Amino acid sequence: MRPHVLELKEFYTTRRGQTARRVIRHAVRTLWPSIKDEVLLGVGFATPVLGIYREEAERVVALMPARQGVIAWPGEGKRLVAVTEEPELPLGDNSMDRILLLHALEMSEELHPMMTEIWRVLRPQGRLLVVVPNRRGLWSRLERTPFGHGHPFTGGQLTRLLRDHGFVPLRQKTTLYVPPSRSRMVLRTSGLWQKLGQRFARPFGGVLLVEAEKEIYEARPVGKRARRKILAPSPAPAVPVGARSARTSN
Repeated sequence: MRPHVLELKEFYTTRRGQTARRVIRHAVRTLWPSIKDEVLLGVGFATPVLGIYREEAERVVALMPARQGVIAWPGEGKRLVAVTEEPELPLGDNSMDRILLLHALEMSEELHPMMTEIWRVLRPQGRLLVVVPNRRGLWSRLERTPFGHGHPFTGGQLTRLLRDHGFVPLRQKTTLYVPPSRSRMVLRTSGLWQKLGQRFARPFGGVLLVEAEKEIYEARPVGKRARRKILAPSPAPAVPVGARSARTSN
């Protein structure tokens, strides 16, 4: 079952969630050290990571699925988030330079149509970074965190999925070796857990990241595709623009 957006937001306010966010941000920044003057799209619940690129990217956009719900982001200034009906992405063809998936792929009930949409909106040779729970890790086995929901992946499963949808896997990384514990002592020593995991238990990190590039082969047949409206931000299940808006959580 997909966690509600408020559950995701609440998780990232806890010590355990803050530790996970810090570790994942570091891994993402390692793979993408700079995206200066590029357009970045985050799909799923990617806002815990997207913020690190706001100052350097040309534009940052977040899309959240209606079944999950949506919250306003960022907390101040112009809102950069909208909600959409999965699997449709209300964006033009080849319009994004980079796409980040977080709490997205493993939660999707329409995985193959979603990957087709990701391919469509990413420009040729654009970069995709997928962050999913690692099937071999502890975090995917416990439902008390968002990483214990949905369908976890192994590296082989994820790279095959990417290849099947027109992407070339480039790099793979595992991270989040700290146990999914609430213990302050465990969380305070997350740096030590990371070092030990990277040295002695590299395949067993809680999170798997794979970077891929969109590959162009030959012209794909384009069928008629019904466009979906972008929905108004709301922490509750989304409603179409024009409907009475729900009160938003800041």
